[in-house]
Amino acid sequence: MKTFFLFLIPFFTFAQNSEINQQFDTLKIQHYLDKLNDIRLFSQDRQKYLDSILMEKSDIAYIWQQKAMPLFKQKKYELGLQYLDSAIKYDNTDHYFEYGAFIKCIFVKSHKEAIADFEELKTKHKIGFVMDHSYDFYIGLSYLQLNQFDKAEEYLQNSIHYSEEKWGSGHFVEYFYLGIIKMEQGNNKEAIVFFDKVLGFYKEFPDPKYYKAQLLELQNRNNEAIDLINQAISDFSKGYTINEDNAKYEEYPYQIKKDWLTLELNFIKELQLK
Repeated sequence: MKTFFLFLIPFFTFAQNSEINQQFDTLKIQHYLDKLNDIRLFSQDRQKYLDSILMEKSDIAYIWQQKAMPLFKQKKYELGLQYLDSAIKYDNTDHYFEYGAFIKCIFVKSHKEAIADFEELKTKHKIGFVMDHSYDFYIGLSYLQLNQFDKAEEYLQNSIHYSEEKWGSGHFVEYFYLGIIKMEQGNNKEAIVFFDKVLGFYKEFPDPKYYKAQLLELQNRNNEAIDLINQAISDFSKGYTINEDNAKYEEYPYQIKKDWLTLELNFIKELQLK
């Protein structure tokens, strides 16, 4: 079957793979690259074919990244980072370095290292984007996870500004995290404004409904909070969640779980009985 390839290598296009083939045009490497089309992402056979390519030519950054990528998705972070270090070593651009900074932020949760890597990238590129978000977006998330909320807000605001310049509007995920930051800072009214803004973009997104419901409860608006939680439960049951490609492999900061919704609903109902 030839239907696995788009799933296997989600971060690279056919054009990029074609360039790799042309750059290293040996019969063995071409044969091994062709065999990858038929092999599932997490199989050891796929790793063996990648190893065979590296036996022929050990300095192909793309192949080292391909060895690392499925390991991150299996939460085998240390092993994946070893291979990714080789990809960075053999890459004459910052493509795999910025990919590694993304991995440290979202997958490995090594936030201080992610901040340092993205700050280094900013000295070279000032405004850069990886996985559809600016460097400042990931720096902001990392500061959020370190409970440095003022710095997190500064970088998220920068990211929204860059998104507005690039696409004409901030991304709803940026507004979601800005709402989270405001909530953590105790600015609940502002947090609700941002959560409402998010729902204007993505009305079935259960996560801002969950956090907004908590803030409504604090304002003694329990009926509204219960209604919102019930909406979130319905949305979640239909498969709606944070709309990031890698969310199916790794949880994003403040991404909710189904049990949280039920617990929150019961908590608010119990408060009403008191």
